[in-house]
Amino acid sequence: MKVVIINSGSSSIKYQLIEMPAGEVICSGMIDRIGLETSNFSYVTKAVKVEEILPIANHKIGLNKIAQLLMDDEKGVIKSTKEIEAVGHRVVHGGSSFSDTTLITPEVKEEIRKLCDIAPLHNPAHLEGIIVAEEIFSGAKQIVVFDTAFHQTMPEVAYKYAIPTHFLKENKLRVYGFHGTSHKYVSEKAIQYLKSENKPYKNIITVHLGNGCSITAVKDGKCIDTSMGFTPISGLIMGTRSGDIDPSVLFYMMKALNYTVDEVSTLLQKQSGMLALTGYSDLRDIEANAEQGNKECQLALAMNAYRIKKYIGSYTAALNGLDAIVFTAGIGENSSYIRKLVCTDMEYFGIELDVPKNEIRSKEIREINLPQSKTKILVVPTNEEIEIANQVYKLLLN
Repeated sequence: MKVVIINSGSSSIKYQLIEMPAGEVICSGMIDRIGLETSNFSYVTKAVKVEEILPIANHKIGLNKIAQLLMDDEKGVIKSTKEIEAVGHRVVHGGSSFSDTTLITPEVKEEIRKLCDIAPLHNPAHLEGIIVAEEIFSGAKQIVVFDTAFHQTMPEVAYKYAIPTHFLKENKLRVYGFHGTSHKYVSEKAIQYLKSENKPYKNIITVHLGNGCSITAVKDGKCIDTSMGFTPISGLIMGTRSGDIDPSVLFYMMKALNYTVDEVSTLLQKQSGMLALTGYSDLRDIEANAEQGNKECQLALAMNAYRIKKYIGSYTAALNGLDAIVFTAGIGENSSYIRKLVCTDMEYFGIELDVPKNEIRSKEIREINLPQSKTKILVVPTNEEIEIANQVYKLLLN
C-alpha cells in the first residue's frame, strides 16, 4: 500500500511517499517559502535528488508540482495517482473532538476550520493542504492524524484549568497538548527497546526539543500530562515562544504599555524564547556563542535546562516514579550540550549521565546513562511521518 504523508505548514509543505506496511520511504521532500518568487523545492528518491528555486504561489501549485514529479517518466516513482491508496495529513489541533486517527469527511473539515482561531498558524494551512490533496489524489482515502490526539488520555485533574467551569463546557478551554505524534512514537519505541530488561518500564518522560519544545509524562503507554496547554505557547522555553509566563505580565503590557492583543500574541509566539534572550533562535548559534564566552547565551541555555528540570521533577511526582527519560527531535537528538545540562545534578531522581556516551551521535536508539543509573536515559530519533503512516495503515486495516 502506497501512502502519501503531507505536513502542510503556513508557507511550507513536507511530504513523503511510504510503502506500507514495510515503512519504506520511496520518496521525500519539502517546499518552503511558498508565496515567494524564491520558493525552495526538493524531491529525493533512491535514484535522484532534485533541488530547485522557483516561484510557487500557493499550496495547490506546490502539491501539483509534487504530483507531477511523482509521475515523471524519468524521475517518477509511480505511473498514476491511482496507485496512491491513502493520504495522511498532520493537523496540529483537533480540539477535544478527536482522540484517534480519523477519516476525513465534510464534518471533520468543518471541525478543523472551527479550530483555526485556536491554532491560527497551523490549522488554516492544514485545511488548505487537505482540500488540494482531495483534488489531486481523488481516488485515495484522506485521513487525518491530530497532534493533540495522544494527549486525550490526560485525566481531568491534568487538563482542566482553574477558571469558571462554563469556559470548559461552552468554549472548550482546557489543556490540549501538542507534538503528540512524536511523543507517541518515541514512547512506544522506548518501551519496545526496554522490553528486553526484566524490570517493567511503566513511567516514562519524553522530552521533545526542537524549535518548538514540549515534555510529556507517559504511564503505561498513555499520556497523563504534558507541558503545552490550550495552545503551543506554554511550557518550556522555545526558539521564539516564551513558554510559561505570568498572565499579569501580558495585562501590564496591554494596559500600561499600550500593546494590542495581536501585538502581544506576536510577541509571545514569534519574538520571545531563545530569540528574545540571545538574538538567535537556532540553538546551534546559541551553543557556539556560549562556548565562546557569550554570557547571554550561557544564561539562556541554563534557563532552558532549568525549566526542563522543573518539569521532570513535577512529572516524576505525578507518575509516582521514573523509569526512563527520552530525548528526541532536532535538539534532543543532536545536542549533547543540552542533554548534559538537563541531566547534571539529577542523581536524586536516579538520573546519572554517561558523559562519553552522551557525545556519541547516531541515528539509532541509544542509551546514554551510567550502568548504575536507576533511571534509563535514552535518545530516540523521532519519525512523525512514519508514525502517521502507521496510524493510517491501522485505520484502513480496521
